[in-house]
Amino acid sequence: MRKQLNPVCYMTILLMLFIFQIGNAQAPASKTINVSEAEVTKDLFYLSSDELAGRETGSNGIEKAAVYLEKRFFEIGLKPYYKTYRDSFMVGKKHAYNIVGVLEGNDERLKKEYIIIGAHYDHIGHGKKVNGDDIANGANDNAAGTTGVVQLAKHLAESGSNKRSIIFALFSGEEKGLKGSKHMAEELKKENIDLYAMINLEMIGVPMKAKSYMAYITGFKNSNLAEKFNDYSDGQKVLGFLPQAGQMNLFKRSDNYPFYQEFGVPAQTICTFDFSNYPYYHHVDDEAEFMDVSHMANLLENLIPGIEKMASTTDREIKMTE
Repeated sequence: MRKQLNPVCYMTILLMLFIFQIGNAQAPASKTINVSEAEVTKDLFYLSSDELAGRETGSNGIEKAAVYLEKRFFEIGLKPYYKTYRDSFMVGKKHAYNIVGVLEGNDERLKKEYIIIGAHYDHIGHGKKVNGDDIANGANDNAAGTTGVVQLAKHLAESGSNKRSIIFALFSGEEKGLKGSKHMAEELKKENIDLYAMINLEMIGVPMKAKSYMAYITGFKNSNLAEKFNDYSDGQKVLGFLPQAGQMNLFKRSDNYPFYQEFGVPAQTICTFDFSNYPYYHHVDDEAEFMDVSHMANLLENLIPGIEKMASTTDREIKMTE
């Protein structure tokens, strides 16, 4: 004969099942972040193609790059930060343009605070001829970083999770002495925007060798950005310290620096060029075919959780330490 459950036991089991179901219903679904290698390849290969002739500031080639990037920002759904996506300035007698879009925050208070994510999209144009080729395509420097900003903008726009507003800025004139970022930092300072932090992507096209982290950050000791960023990334060591970055004074040599100068907030560059993993700096062989697209997509996927958390914390947890 089948044994009947004690009524008290039966009710206990039902209660446990109910609690289990409620708990599952309230638990957030795990979020899969997927950066398309095909899209990375498309942006990277076009921006470093011979058609753009090395993207020298003021050239026809960089104008083609600017038009392409405006189209990408529009497709993504970013609003122009200014009347158009173009932030105009002069380098000598040459007209130059930063390409600037904004993703407004979704919190009435926090949207008045800004994070900038940037990279320079210019390069040197032409270099010393090798096997008949004199176009310095600048795949790693810095079509890779530019592609990274576009992909981060795409994901964050789709996610819509940012409470703070995020400015996506692609700078011209970096190779002429940080001209574009200096111009923009000065203009934003005049506007008196409330800048929380600035992250710059530079030369992320190839992975580092034998490191316990995915990328290094310049000015590592200047702020707690790397520490907090890794905390935001479920304890993964996404960002680390590279001694050569300090020895070569890289903190002052990329587009993060003018924002640090103007605002005195954490403004640092993320990079994977470690001086031993890529031989073609300012070289005509800095070509897209030598970039590791899988590495780029993986790095960007691992940067996204940290950026999302930065853009959503109630308090300003990223702070200067020196």
